[in-house]
Amino acid sequence: MKVLITGASKGIGRAIALKLQERYSLVLHASSPENLEPLWKELQHPGLHEQLCADLSDPEALKNFCSAIKKQYAPDLYAVINNAGITLDKSLLFQPEGDIDRMLQVNLKAPFMISKAAFKIFHSRGKGVIINIGSCVGEMGNAFQCVYAATKAGLAAFSKSLAREAGALLQEHNIRVFSVSPGYIETSMTGKIPEADRAKYMGNIPAKRLGKPEEVAGVIAFLLSDEAAYINGSEIKINGGIV
Repeated sequence: MKVLITGASKGIGRAIALKLQERYSLVLHASSPENLEPLWKELQHPGLHEQLCADLSDPEALKNFCSAIKKQYAPDLYAVINNAGITLDKSLLFQPEGDIDRMLQVNLKAPFMISKAAFKIFHSRGKGVIINIGSCVGEMGNAFQCVYAATKAGLAAFSKSLAREAGALLQEHNIRVFSVSPGYIETSMTGKIPEADRAKYMGNIPAKRLGKPEEVAGVIAFLLSDEAAYINGSEIKINGGIV
């Protein structure tokens, strides 16, 4: 069974790839093959896995990426994990329209179109899993992340709606769609948070620490398994109890 992971080169995507590598044949995405080279060296059996690279901020590249999913992986595709995302933090007062368009393209349109390609495959087979990686800020909101937060909230609503759509289209099926919303996780993205802001966020986390990418990956592995067969349409929060 093949699992596609977008944004697999670092952070949460990398941790997911390393966690799933022994159980599934992976199709790993990054914007370029060069970005995947460090991860490729960490894989125990790289010959079992494949690369499918594209700049998801480019509409034409996204279109070709989705075509490749349908043409190359239809027989064996079991799951898609839409993890790729970008944040361009700035007050909305000064946010360039180009930045807004780019976040909407990568964080929302790309998961929509990739899920559409996967859903066509899963619909014909009656089985498959789509996981969209959101964020706690999609629920809480966050200053200077208006667009990013809106895209992550959109992923949660999209996941719930697509899960219902599968049920409306098919009488009997095993297609599951849900979102996973991490809190503040130790990645390059959170590494840019100023120390004063980090202390403020830590005060709102009952666990009193940032999460680890591996902790998100462990939940993803469970959600893909048969043990999670009745979890569908949910927003799974991995956030240390943040309030």
